[in-house]
Amino acid sequence: MRIHSLLAGLLLTAASIASAQAETIRVAIGTQDTTINTATGGLIIREEKLLEKYLPRDGKYKDVTYDIQWKNFTSGAPITNEQIAGKLDFGVMAEFPGVLNGVAHEKAGRKSLFITALQGSVKGSGNGIVVPTASPVQSFSELKGKTISVPFASTAHAFLLRAVAAQGWDPEKDVTIITQAPEVAGPALQANKIDAHADFVPFAELFPWRGFARKILDGSQAEGPTFHGALVDAAYAEKYPEIVVAYLRAAIEADRLVAAEPEKYSELIAMVTGVEAEVNYLFHGPLGLQTRDLTWKPEFRQDVATALETLKLLKKTDQGLDLNTFISETYIKQAFKEAGLDYEAQLKNYAQSPLNAKDALTGEEIKDAKRVAQIWINGEPLVHHYATAANAFKALKAFEADGKTVRVFYAQDRESGIKLLGAKSWFVRTDSGDVSAFLLKENAEAWAKSNGGKVLDYNGARAAVLASN
Repeated sequence: MRIHSLLAGLLLTAASIASAQAETIRVAIGTQDTTINTATGGLIIREEKLLEKYLPRDGKYKDVTYDIQWKNFTSGAPITNEQIAGKLDFGVMAEFPGVLNGVAHEKAGRKSLFITALQGSVKGSGNGIVVPTASPVQSFSELKGKTISVPFASTAHAFLLRAVAAQGWDPEKDVTIITQAPEVAGPALQANKIDAHADFVPFAELFPWRGFARKILDGSQAEGPTFHGALVDAAYAEKYPEIVVAYLRAAIEADRLVAAEPEKYSELIAMVTGVEAEVNYLFHGPLGLQTRDLTWKPEFRQDVATALETLKLLKKTDQGLDLNTFISETYIKQAFKEAGLDYEAQLKNYAQSPLNAKDALTGEEIKDAKRVAQIWINGEPLVHHYATAANAFKALKAFEADGKTVRVFYAQDRESGIKLLGAKSWFVRTDSGDVSAFLLKENAEAWAKSNGGKVLDYNGARAAVLASN
C-alpha cells in the first residue's frame, strides 16, 4: 500500500509540475468593428470563433492554454497606444494609422509588422466626400472657399489633400480644412455647420444612407489606393510565428464565408455594429465598392510609402520607416500555402468580388458589371440581381404589385463600375430605353451629351422605364 501511495504521490507531483510548466499564451487583437471593411480581420473571426479553429495545438503548443482577448476601437490610434503599452499583440487599421503604428514602435525601441491587407481598392473607393443633403454643391470643384472637415492623419485626410491638389488649390488658402471625427461630423452635416466632410469606410456611404448627406466625390476619382489591414508586434511574431499564421488562416476563412453568403454576414455586421446591412453589402457584396484581398498588391505597398511621405508633410512624423522590413509577406504566404491557395495567382488578380448570376427577370447571363442593378426586398434573405437598371425597375413594379417593399436598390456606375445606392444616384435613359447609373450629375450630363438621352434622378428614371412598358 505504501508503494502504491508513493507512486500515486509521485504521479501527482509530476502532473503538478507539468501543469505549472504549461504555458498560457495571450492572443490580444485590437479591432475596428464599425470600420466595416476590417470585418474579416476581426468581427467575423471573433463572432464565428475562427481563431480557435486554427490556433496550433501540437508540437511546442501541445499543452498551451490560449488567452484570446478582443478589444474594439473606433480608430487606429488607440490600438497603437495599446500595443505600445503591451496590451495588444495584433491591430487592425488603415495604411495611414498603420504607418504611425510602425513609427511609434520604432520610437519605443520596438518594431511592428504590416502582415496583410484585408480589404481595399487600388483605385481608392472607400474614401469619399459628402455634403449636406440640401446643399447646392454637386461636385468637388464647387467647394473652393468652403469648410471641409476630415479626421486628421487618416486615410481620408490624404485623399482630401489629393483632391485639393488635383484642383490646383492651396490647401491652406483655397479651402478651410478642420479636423472632425465622424461622430462629430454627422451632427455638423445635419445642422449645416460644415460645407463638406471627407471620411473613410463606411461614412461616405452611411451618412447618405441615413438621409442627411450626399456623396459628391468617391476616392476612385482621386485615383489613390486605399486599404485596411492587420499588424502584429514583431517580437511576438518571431516568438509565435505559427499563431500569426493561424490568425491569417482565420482571416482567409472569414473572407470565404463572406464571399459565399454576403447578405448573411452583412446582417451580422449590422447586428454587432449598428451599421445598416444595406451599407455593409455595398462593400462586402459582389461588385462591391472595395475588394477583399489579403495579398500585398504593389499599389498597396505604394500606398504605405505615400502615407509615410504625406505624414511627414503634415509634420505628423519626422522618422523614416524601412518599408522593406515593415511590410511582411512571410506569414500571409504561409497561410495561403496551408489553406491550399495560390498566393501568386491572387496577387495578380485585380477583379472585383465576382457576381456569378443570371438576370432574375429575364434569365440571361449577367456579363457587363458596369450595368448591373440589384434589389433587396424587405423580409427576403437574398439580393436579386439584374443585367441592367431597366430590368431592375421593371422587376420592381412586379414586386410592388405583390405588396412587397424594397429595402434597397443598388446600381453600378456606368463609368467607374463602383456600387451605388440607387436612390441617391443619377441616371441617363436613352431614346432606345437603355438606362445607365452615375454617382455625379455632371458625369450623367456628359454621358447624355455624348450618347443621347435624358438625365433623371432615381424616381424619374423609374417612372420613365415603367411608362414605356
